[in-house]
Amino acid sequence: MTTISGYCLITWFVNRANYGNKKEVLQHILLKFAAMNFAIKRNVSGTRIFICDENNISWPELELSKEEQIFAQSQLKNGQQILTYFRPEGLIYVVAVKAKSNACQTAENIRKLGAKMHQLLQQTAISEVILLNRTTWSFAAYNLAEGICLAAYQFLKYRSDAQKKAHSLKEVNFDKQSISVQEMARLKAVCEAAYLVRDLVNEPLQFLTAEQLSKEIVRAGKTAGFRVQVLGQAKIEQLGMGGILAVNKGSLLPPTFTILEHRSTNALNKAPIVLVGKGIVYDTGGLSLKPTAGSMDRMKSDMSGAALIIGALYVAAQLDLPLNIIGLVPAAENRPGVHAYTPGDIITMYNGSSVEVLNTDAEGRLVLADALHYARKYRPELVLDFATLTGSAANTIGDLGIVCMGTASDQIKEKLKDSGNKQFERLVEFPLWEEYGEQIKSEIADLKNIGGPQGGAITAAKFLEHFTDYPWMHFDIAGVSFAPSAKDYRPAGGTAFGMRMLVDFLCNYSK
Repeated sequence: MTTISGYCLITWFVNRANYGNKKEVLQHILLKFAAMNFAIKRNVSGTRIFICDENNISWPELELSKEEQIFAQSQLKNGQQILTYFRPEGLIYVVAVKAKSNACQTAENIRKLGAKMHQLLQQTAISEVILLNRTTWSFAAYNLAEGICLAAYQFLKYRSDAQKKAHSLKEVNFDKQSISVQEMARLKAVCEAAYLVRDLVNEPLQFLTAEQLSKEIVRAGKTAGFRVQVLGQAKIEQLGMGGILAVNKGSLLPPTFTILEHRSTNALNKAPIVLVGKGIVYDTGGLSLKPTAGSMDRMKSDMSGAALIIGALYVAAQLDLPLNIIGLVPAAENRPGVHAYTPGDIITMYNGSSVEVLNTDAEGRLVLADALHYARKYRPELVLDFATLTGSAANTIGDLGIVCMGTASDQIKEKLKDSGNKQFERLVEFPLWEEYGEQIKSEIADLKNIGGPQGGAITAAKFLEHFTDYPWMHFDIAGVSFAPSAKDYRPAGGTAFGMRMLVDFLCNYSK
């Protein structure tokens, strides 16, 4: 049998724990990419994973005895979806896919089966597998591999037993009929980017300061092929980005403003798509200190929006998407330092608006507002911002989807929702009714940075809307960016939730 093999599809993923720091990891990626290519293999042997329709399994190809077939059918009737057979030349797994109510649900079911498959592979310390799609769903091998690779992620940088804990799986291969070269390239880029996003979110502040985040973006840009420009504190002050400067006043370390750029020679959009990501590398709440027990435990993840757009630019550059895309990352810390901004302060934003600060824990909208105004200089076709912005969004829909709202066209909104459904990173649109804007009007300034006790996710978005004059969408990822425990193919810690949705939207934007 002729196969197409993705030799290094996850090799550099699962081995990252063996390398001491990020720089070495990125160098390792480059080394592996240069040294190994996709190849065609014949006479496939070893561990094989057959992906089959639950009600139409290709028994002859599996070469099962009658007794094995009878036992397999009884297992399937009892709800078993993964069957295992031992052979001298290697294990055979059968993944029985049950069709769901629609293609999106079926694809998600296959990803989850991929996560279960990875657990089984770990139990037998298997290092290489080949996926053979025998279903009627053309995407089955892609989705199963996606579930396997995303479940294989580990953040072991700070573990003394990293080598012992590292997963065994090294290669995921396919036969020729199961996936195209283009699909495999996308799978590789998406999984690499998801690992990058998760790594950044999982890093503690002691490493990932605002300046270090900019350095990591520069390194990712060199690896993937997108351009990066870093603005330091002096330039931020010169520009008058009052929101970023106010939020960072309590920190001893400077803020940064990083610009990422992917420009394709075959770009279909002359005016760029601008992606904005909240980069609060740590959020104590400032002088409005977070009051509840455990509320600061995950605040290293308050830069998840920034990480998400870094991942999206990584994929766009790796695949050379025919688009012009700009990424903006305003990065700062929100600390209750000696010079910290205080409730009652009035700050002047980059666009000249005055803002009455009533809660220093509503800081994300201040840094985003400066970045959203900066986006105007590009005369963008569309602006999308991603932020862990409000507890209101998380409390409303939990960890099952992303709250979104904005002024983009209905066509753009439908495309975004379609991508969210396909990647099972679903979107729930909230209204941006004019009346919500009344809640953020100040008696002594143009705006105040919080609204009333209700509709917090919406009033935060209304604040951001004030700084836009272009088609725009806001995504509040507060409930999905960081997980307290592993769930299917999403690990504990940073999840990269929303990145695959954004990538899918960009990949299909021209369509």
